[in-house]
Amino acid sequence: MKSIYLIVMVGALLLAGSLSSVCQAPPPKNLPPQRAVPGMPLPPPQPGVPGMPASPDSKDDNNYTVRVEWKDSQGASHHLEVLTTEGNFDLDTFLGKVKIDEAEVPSTIHMKGTLTVLGPEKGKIQLFLGRTVPYVTSTYSGGGAGKSSSYQQMQVGIGSTFMVTFGKPMVIKSDDNETVTLLVKRVDG
Repeated sequence: MKSIYLIVMVGALLLAGSLSSVCQAPPPKNLPPQRAVPGMPLPPPQPGVPGMPASPDSKDDNNYTVRVEWKDSQGASHHLEVLTTEGNFDLDTFLGKVKIDEAEVPSTIHMKGTLTVLGPEKGKIQLFLGRTVPYVTSTYSGGGAGKSSSYQQMQVGIGSTFMVTFGKPMVIKSDDNETVTLLVKRVDG
C-alpha cells in the first residue's frame, strides 16, 4: 500500500513540475492574426506589435497653432492665435470698450474648440469664435443725478466644424461686414 502511495505522489509531483514549466514558457513570436470567435472577446491591441493597431489612447504629441484672422468692413485686420496640442483649447481676451451713457463697458472676444489630428497633413477642428456685445436693457433718471442705464452682455459669433489641411488657410466666413480666415499649422521642433 505504501508503494502505491509513493508512486502516486511521485507522479503528481512530476505532473505539477511539468505544468509549471509550461506556464512559465515565453509567448511564441510571430503569431498569425487573431480571428474573432463568436462570444469570445479579443485581447487588447499591443502597441508596437506588427499587424496590431496602436492603442486607442495614443495621442499626437505635436504642438499646433490655431490662428483666426478677420477684416472688418473698414478693412482693419485683427487676429487671435493660440498654441495648443490635439484636444481642447479655450481663449478669452479683451476686445475693447463700448460707451453706454457715461460708463465704459468692456467687450471681450472668445475662441474655443477641439482639434483632432487625422493624419500628418489633415485635421478636424470644431471651433467657436465669438464676442460679447453689451446692450442696454433699461434706462432711468435718478432725479438730479442724471440718466443711468442697465446693460447685459450677449455673446454672438460663428461656430462650426471644419476639415483643415495643416498650413493652408481657409475662409470660413465672408460677407459685406467681415471676412474670417482659419489657419492651423503644425509647429516643428
